[in-house]
Amino acid sequence: MCLAIPGKIKSIETMYDGLVRMAKIEFGGIVKQASLEMVPHAKIGDYVLVHVGVAISIVDEEEAKKSFEYLELIGEIEELIEHTQTDRNDMHLLDSKKSEDLD
Repeated sequence: MCLAIPGKIKSIETMYDGLVRMAKIEFGGIVKQASLEMVPHAKIGDYVLVHVGVAISIVDEEEAKKSFEYLELIGEIEELIEHTQTDRNDMHLLDSKKSEDLD
């Protein structure tokens, strides 16, 4: 089963000459990075559901807090947080792929 985890957007930056929007998202005190490509209208302060490093939808604060509490109760929160980040160390792979696509 795949789950998305709710988090709050703390900051947004663009990468690759403004082509990709990335956000720092807080998950219960832990900050990870995720893509905002599927939610282009997301802004700082919004709550989003993140799945494998991609924000997939915007949710309201109450829904986000309830979901986070449920995930903590079932003991899944730490593993999910671990898998919500697009690792900056892997970003070079995206650069390589873009270069290949342009050739």
